[in-house]
Amino acid sequence: MNGTPDTGPGAPRPARTAAAPPEEDGRPVPVRPGGGHEPRPRVLVLRALGLGDLLAVVPCLRALRRALPAHDLVLAAPARLSAAAAATGLVDRLLPAAAPGRAVPTALAWTGPPPEVAVDLHGNGPASHKPLQDLRPGRLLAFRHPHTPDVAGPGWREDEHERDRWCRLLRWYGIEADPADVRLPHPEDPSPAPGAIVIHPGADSGARRWPPERFAAVARALRRAGHRVVVTAGADEGPLARAVADGAGLPPEAVWGGTDDVPFRLLCSLVAGARCVVVGDTGLAHLATALGTPSVVLFGPVAPRLWGPPRDPRHQVLWHPRPGEDPLRPGDAHGRAPDARLLRIRVEEVLEAVASAARHGADAAPGPADPAYRRR
Repeated sequence: MNGTPDTGPGAPRPARTAAAPPEEDGRPVPVRPGGGHEPRPRVLVLRALGLGDLLAVVPCLRALRRALPAHDLVLAAPARLSAAAAATGLVDRLLPAAAPGRAVPTALAWTGPPPEVAVDLHGNGPASHKPLQDLRPGRLLAFRHPHTPDVAGPGWREDEHERDRWCRLLRWYGIEADPADVRLPHPEDPSPAPGAIVIHPGADSGARRWPPERFAAVARALRRAGHRVVVTAGADEGPLARAVADGAGLPPEAVWGGTDDVPFRLLCSLVAGARCVVVGDTGLAHLATALGTPSVVLFGPVAPRLWGPPRDPRHQVLWHPRPGEDPLRPGDAHGRAPDARLLRIRVEEVLEAVASAARHGADAAPGPADPAYRRR
């Protein structure tokens, strides 16, 4: 997930734009029925990151859609997020854009007239400003930075929740945006495993991965209690997911994905119909929030007040910082080994949190809420 400025120590470095699949030819790809071919003014939003990053700015996409209803909304993001972009119901076209790791694309394969409005929801400095400035948009909405003095915008804050940050940016430019407006439409397809507890042991870095044997212990206890348990995995996470399933005594068919990502439409149906999702600080946690599914989210190197789910008893956050540590980023979010704060989370408290989240999920009416976090 993002939230890091694009200048300073540990900032993402500019990189070459990743090549789009040949059938996309570098042009915006329609993702919404009715996106059409009639020429309309276009607003271009740069958010060339991962699934969690995309879902964190759904409130901004919804605000832009309301403020600019006559525009086509084009999202510059990795091509693999086209289905997720479509699921928001807010994006007309996706412009394939990506760079290695969390770097910023140096150029965008834009064609046709300049965008009427360009919005930098990616970073706060020259690395993300420049590829948009190169397109000569009518207006550029972005955070100000001393190295791009022609960009007028609000100042960047390190201690801000990701949803709050980008909504504040839009409000500075006169576009009302509500950071609690996170919900996605529920998928029409029924769940392939209704009422299951979904366990997702993967994350982009080892620092945010709770040990697989602990996930297995949770899954084993839930299975013995009579719950159906499904283990999901992203591309190349198959060995991790199978280790969790094997340790829990689950059959091979309990593992979804692993060689490739679970198709997004199927993943949405699975999460929407789940009793609870148990997950680390990664994209699936944001999907559970967006669909109103109860969740237990395990945090380690980054504070949940920067990336956690909304205030809602359906979303239980576990985090164990110690006095005197950096209150925002006490660990290395990109480290290889599980973070010390993550390792302080016990199997028993995860099981307690699952029971609490699921109980509140059975009683609560869906609806957005404000950010907050549970600390034990």
